[in-house]
Amino acid sequence: MSILLFAESQQGKLKKGSAELCSYGFALAQQQNTSLTIVTINCEETDQLAQYGASKLINLNVNVGYFEAYAYASALSEITKTEKSEIIVISSSADAKYMGGILAGKLQAGYVTNVVELPSKSEPLTVKRSVFSNKAFANTTLEGAANIIGLANNVHEETIQSASTVVQQQDAQTQIKCTQTSIEQSQGKATIADADVVVSGGRGLKGPENWGLIEDLADVLGAATACSKPVSDMGWRPHSEHVGQTGKPVATNLYIAVGISGAIQHLAGVNASKIKVVINTDPEAPFFKAADYGIVGDAFEVLPKLIEKLKART
Repeated sequence: MSILLFAESQQGKLKKGSAELCSYGFALAQQQNTSLTIVTINCEETDQLAQYGASKLINLNVNVGYFEAYAYASALSEITKTEKSEIIVISSSADAKYMGGILAGKLQAGYVTNVVELPSKSEPLTVKRSVFSNKAFANTTLEGAANIIGLANNVHEETIQSASTVVQQQDAQTQIKCTQTSIEQSQGKATIADADVVVSGGRGLKGPENWGLIEDLADVLGAATACSKPVSDMGWRPHSEHVGQTGKPVATNLYIAVGISGAIQHLAGVNASKIKVVINTDPEAPFFKAADYGIVGDAFEVLPKLIEKLKART
């Protein structure tokens, strides 16, 4: 019985977070006194995963050129049965959560998301997960014949492990439930899902014509740009950049909020970020209570100086 881990890829390229996920999988296999099997689907970079201690690495060639939750769940269900795995590890990405529920149904498995550390007990399997928008933790017991762990972002250290990994290619024919008609993707910029740093702006920017300050700071940091809900509602920025509880959740290494007061819905969606920095003219803004670092000042004065200093260090 091995630990089965699914490492996501997109257009053949491994997604950010794969190293962390595989490192967690190996640590879990060590804890459970078993081996680790890593599974990818239509991936062209499987060789990069051979350094994380897996005894076996299987790339499934699925007859669909894009992420299709039902097809992926079907393929993983079959390989789980073949490998006789009782614990499956996936990420807590939007795609993984969509697929995870289908996979759990196919396997009649327990499924828990946002897990933040290794299980505290093996029998029954008990895991710690973040709940209530990262405001609390819950110890959850899984008692299925098989159980699926969805690992939260930025909770486990990446570690390299030497191992003799057997790499296999397998074909998996699956039924496709949904058809992709088109996809629009920004080019040349870091995405919120993949970025280590996110620079976010709020109504304090006073208008879309001032968004260049956010973009300039993001460029020098190699960061993704984001915004608060009022900004996207007013049409200053696209809704795809809206972060928070009602938008995209953020769990980056660094989150910089400029001109955002810190409504509870926004804070709930970005609270998982490791370091939070706020720049605001109002010293009583709620965001200052949640931030690790804060600057009370006018963004139109602070950002140009900050950008200048950062450029001088590069």
